[in-house]
Amino acid sequence: MRYWNRLLAPLAKSPAEPSTVPDPTPTASGFLTIGATTYINPTGTYPIFHATDGSLTAIINDTDHHITIVTEREHSPPPTDIVLAPGERTETGRGDCVQVG
Repeated sequence: MRYWNRLLAPLAKSPAEPSTVPDPTPTASGFLTIGATTYINPTGTYPIFHATDGSLTAIINDTDHHITIVTEREHSPPPTDIVLAPGERTETGRGDCVQVG
C-alpha cells in the first residue's frame, strides 16, 4: 500500500489544469424589447426584424447592462454602432442585431 501512496503522491500535488471552457456571458436582469418582442433576462445577440413599410423599430433597454445596436457593415464607411445605457430607449430604421453587454 505504501508503494501506491508514493506512486500517486506527485499526481495529488500537481496543479489542476485551467478550464478551457470560456465563462458564459452573464445574463442581464430585466427586459429587452425589440419591436413587439420582449426578452426576459437577455444574454447574447438578438436579431432586429424591420417592418416592410419602413417604419422605425422601437428598442427599449430595461436591463442592468448596456446594449449595442450593431449596424450594417456593408456600407462604406460603416456607420457607428448605437449604444444604449440601462433605462434608455430609441427608435431606429437601421441595424442588424442587438447585442447585450
